[in-house]
Amino acid sequence: MNPTTDEPMADVRDMYMAHRMIRREFGLLPQRVREVEPNDTRRSEVVGAHTELVCGFLHFHHEGEDLILWPLLQGRGGEEAEAVLPRMEEQHHAIEAAGNEVLRLLPEWRSTGRSGHELAEALDRLLAVLLEHMAMEEEQILPLAEKYVTAAEWKQLGEHSMKEVPKKVLPLAFGMAMYEGNPEVIKAVLAEAPLPARLILPFLAPRLYAKHAKRVHGTATPPRGTAALGEPGQPSRAEM
Repeated sequence: MNPTTDEPMADVRDMYMAHRMIRREFGLLPQRVREVEPNDTRRSEVVGAHTELVCGFLHFHHEGEDLILWPLLQGRGGEEAEAVLPRMEEQHHAIEAAGNEVLRLLPEWRSTGRSGHELAEALDRLLAVLLEHMAMEEEQILPLAEKYVTAAEWKQLGEHSMKEVPKKVLPLAFGMAMYEGNPEVIKAVLAEAPLPARLILPFLAPRLYAKHAKRVHGTATPPRGTAALGEPGQPSRAEM
């Protein structure tokens, strides 16, 4: 059933914010692994823990799309959705396979600091499929979501991640997203949060991420990820 005309439709800008975070953290990870000296288990533990953390964020992000977004678009998007959803599902499977390879290699490297080149190459492969997927999603899926998914249904995507991600790391996860987030989008996302979170997160989350980034990346202000083409405020392909 299609949404009625008086229902507010999805504001998908938070997806761009999530993608910016994914581009940045996964883009930096292969080099972070390559920088670790063999047998430096103190450093491999720091980078390894971060790798496991962001892989978990990615899993819950895509799980929400599989469970919530794809079925909505499949039921409402007709030929528009049929033209792109099979490719989206294929890409999710490819990302899952690449991510599983990273997670297979991660424990031994994390505990020994050895064979980091294998893990870095696996992260390179994961990044490649991630970048392809996010570009296609932003170009073809997000316009469909704006057209066929209500704001209330879109909210369920965020709620899924918040429910699955361990509560103790939620402020850090939000800080990761805030680092390159549009202030208007951050404000809109926080408007849906409980009052304590609305009051505390704008101050706590950036500090947590700065401290975390200093430990992982060696700086509280790591290089920013590539902005998504088609993102509000970014140039279109025709303008580049």
